[in-house]
Amino acid sequence: MKRADVLLISIVLIAALAFLVPRWLSNDADKGGPGKELKANITVDGKLFKTITLTKEEQTIEVRTERGYNILKVYDYGVEMFDADCPDKVCLGFGFITLPKQTIVCLPHRVLVEIASAAGEDEVDGYVQ
Repeated sequence: MKRADVLLISIVLIAALAFLVPRWLSNDADKGGPGKELKANITVDGKLFKTITLTKEEQTIEVRTERGYNILKVYDYGVEMFDADCPDKVCLGFGFITLPKQTIVCLPHRVLVEIASAAGEDEVDGYVQ
């Protein structure tokens, strides 16, 4: 290895740390946890189906419609789509969500799962004039 190779590797490592360290040091104020009751709204065809509280204990929610079924698992103050009988199963790829405004969508069944903000109301990000 030459001096330039070592310099390039050092620069790449410093750049990677510049992006990762703030995430490790940030507080998890938006995340759920004890004392921070986040809720998830489940809508089917644009209508509220159920509102669930995200808890540490595991719960299973089944959403059955005439189009098919979706099974959600709630645990560790988050939610994930565990199973669905839709043909493409894209909704299973959304993974485990824990933060406000994160969503899971199943288009064939028209199911939307969205975590509501901890304050219970939407906060304005900014104003445009």
